Amino acid sequence: MSAPATPREVFGQLIALISAGKWSELPELYAEDAVVEIVFSPVPPRRIHGRAELRERFAALEAAGAIRLRAENVRVHETGDPEVVIAEFDYAGLYPATGRTFRTANIQVLRARDGLIVETRDYHDHLAFAAADGRAGELLAALDQQG
Repeated sequence: MSAPATPREVFGQLIALISAGKWSELPELYAEDAVVEIVFSPVPPRRIHGRAELRERFAALEAAGAIRLRAENVRVHETGDPEVVIAEFDYAGLYPATGRTFRTANIQVLRARDGLIVETRDYHDHLAFAAADGRAGELLAALDQQG
C-alpha cells in the first residue's frame, strides 16, 4: 500500500483535473466533510461544506460547459504545517458562450490530510471571471448590495 498523496501532490491533481475539464472527478479529491471558502466571492455561496455540495457545484459547471480553465505559472509553497501548502497560479480561461478569454492570478491555501483535501481558502479575481462571462454588471450590483 502506498503512502497517501502529499498536499503538494493533491494540489497538482486538483489543477490537472480542472485544466483538463474533468469536473466530475474533482469531488473525489475532497474529504467527505471538506470546507471550501471562496474568500472574495461577491455572491453566495462563499463557503461550500462537504463532498456532496462540491459534487453538485462541479456537476453544474460541467453540465453548463460554461468555462474552460488552464492553470499556468504554478508555484507551490510549503509551510511550517505539513498539511498545508500555499499555491500561486494563473488561470488562462475561456467562456465558450461569449468567446471571451481572460487571465487572472489566484492564490489557494490548501490543507490535505490522508491524501484528501479537508479545507481550502480560495482567492480569485471574480471581476475578471465576470467580465469575461459578460456578467460584470451583475457582479457589481451584488457588491453594491453588500454595502
